[in-house]
Formats: sequence, structure tokens, C-alpha cells
Amino acid sequence: MRHLPFLSRALLGGMLALASLGAYAGAPGEAGGYMHSGGLCLRCHQDRKELEQVLDATIGTCHGCHEQGRHGGEPLKALPGDEQTAVTPVSPHIGMRFPLYPMESRLGDAPNAMVRVPAGEFIMGSDERLPDEGPQHRVWLDSFDIDQFEVTNLQYQKFNEATHRRSPSHWRNRTFPGGKADHPVTHVSWKDADAYCRWAGKRLPTEAEWEKATRGTDGRTYPWGNDFDIARANTPLRWSAIGRFGDTTPVGAFAGGVSPYGAYDMSGNVWEWTASWYQPYPGNTTPSESYGTRYKVLKGGSWFDCAFYRCGISAPTFNRAFFATKVKNESFGFRCARDVKEGAAKPSHTER
Repeated sequence: MRHLPFLSRALLGGMLALASLGAYAGAPGEAGGYMHSGGLCLRCHQDRKELEQVLDATIGTCHGCHEQGRHGGEPLKALPGDEQTAVTPVSPHIGMRFPLYPMESRLGDAPNAMVRVPAGEFIMGSDERLPDEGPQHRVWLDSFDIDQFEVTNLQYQKFNEATHRRSPSHWRNRTFPGGKADHPVTHVSWKDADAYCRWAGKRLPTEAEWEKATRGTDGRTYPWGNDFDIARANTPLRWSAIGRFGDTTPVGAFAGGVSPYGAYDMSGNVWEWTASWYQPYPGNTTPSESYGTRYKVLKGGSWFDCAFYRCGISAPTFNRAFFATKVKNESFGFRCARDVKEGAAKPSHTER
């Protein structure tokens, strides 16, 4: 189901009923990519009531979140270099320096080490693709620290135990799946992410902070440069080349994907919540009903390819996603940031 011109209440009810029986698990899709199956909306919009409201408000379409010409029934055009394909399947370990499911954690449960992003100006946004990504403009930011890695399952479990917060829905007996201690925590809402960062003495990064930490000051397209490479990040195109549906990977596994400031997995692995509301950039004249204080911005793309995205499309540093704060799924995670006090020492971190 590529695009829904109309969705009746009867059909919606049927979708929701089937979803509760597990009929909408992801499956390999067309053109070698990995897409949603028929219940594409339900992978991100797990709240049945919210999904009904979104569909009602948009006359039975998915345009409540997917608009501005992002989809329009046609897949988005990839950037140059995003179209990489493999004639034969590649190794499932391509680009990774750690096992996919290690038996023990290398990071432990303490909050992540951080890297320093110095004060200064950087290039934000792009004029090459979607209306909400532009216009490209320059932004000045004060110095800040950002987590070297995405928050992991083991780190989030320590927070859960300390605060008695509800565990992510795919955990069992308040424990994450085996072998995933160092994988990024998923199935967390914006409020979950915000609560963890505050508990750790940090905060969520703003959209601008996140983008600067990812692309540096030279306006690069990916954390490592301007050419896409399946060996540098956990993206849908990588899994398509491998020939498997895909999954999260241990944080920091892709040494070749590190950002100019030393942050890992800022392209792929999981989408990351930011502190920012979804607003138009200065000078943007394209209207959108989604702008305002209803949706929060997520950055970075993930291992999972939504039905409306093609391989590599979510990997660029300037890509923007936006969702309601209570949405959670298997491709949403986060990392934290922190203000830098005047005279504060640069955070020390060891490569792990």
C-alpha cells in the first residue's frame, strides 16, 4: 500500500484489528529495499487512538506526518551516491568493528562519555531536496557537549530501575533482548528520552546542535563527508546489500562513520529525538500545517526504511523527521547534550 487516497473507518478498523494480531510485521519490499508491509502506519503510530485522530484529521490520508511533497505517492529521489547497489550480497559485518550481538557490554551502564563541540557558526539545512530542509542558512551556536554514542539499552535499564519507569514495550521482565546491551534503546517516546537526559544531568540536544555535531562547519552531507558509503553507517541500503531485513547495531560499531567532533552513529542506526519543535527555517516560505508545537524533530535516519523512503534517503545530516512526543517504535532512540559552563574543562573520553 504505497499511498492512501482515502481510508474509511471500516478499513481503518480492519487495519487496527489485524495489527493487534501481528499481521503488519515488516517484510522485504520491492526494488531490493526493506519497506513496511500493508500496515505501514502502525509501525510508527502504535497508539490506536492517535492513529485514528491523525487519519480523521487528514481526511483518511497519512499526510498528517508525511506531507510537503515528501511522498505524494512517489518515492523520494536519492542524493548522488545514495543509489549504491550490490550485485551480490555483502558480508553482514561490513564496516563493523564489533560483533552484532556481543555477549558482554563494553560500555557499562553509566551515562555516555561526551565530546565537545566548540562555539561558532555552521551551515544548516540544504537547498537540494525537500522544502522543509531549506533554505540553507548559517547558525551561530555556543559551545556544548554531546554524547559520543546513542543511549544504550543497558544505560536505559539503570535509569528504569532507579526511577521505576515503564520499560520499552519489547523488553521482557524489565530486561532488553539478549546480546543488545550496547545497542541503542528503542521504543522510547520524546518524554522518555527527555526524562533520561534530565536524570543523567544532561538534556536533549536542539535540532541545530545535533546537526552541527554531525556535519561540522563545512556543510557536509554525511558525518564522514559527501559520498554515501554502506560500510560507514547502519542504514537500510546496507541491509538491502546484505540481503537481510536488518536491526540496530552496537553503538560506535562503525568507526568510518564518526562525525568531525567524534560522535558516532549520527547517520543511521536509530532516529534521534531532539528538543526542538518542528518549525520552518528562517526564510522558508513553504506553508505546512505540521509546523508549530505539535511535533518534535528527529534527526539522523535509522536502520529501518519506512515505506515512503528509499535507501539512503534518511542518512543525510540535514534530513528532518517529525512526530508527536508520545510516538515510539523500533527505530526511535536518542542521545543527550549538555551546556558548557564558562571555563569548563573539555570532557575526556576514551575510544570504546
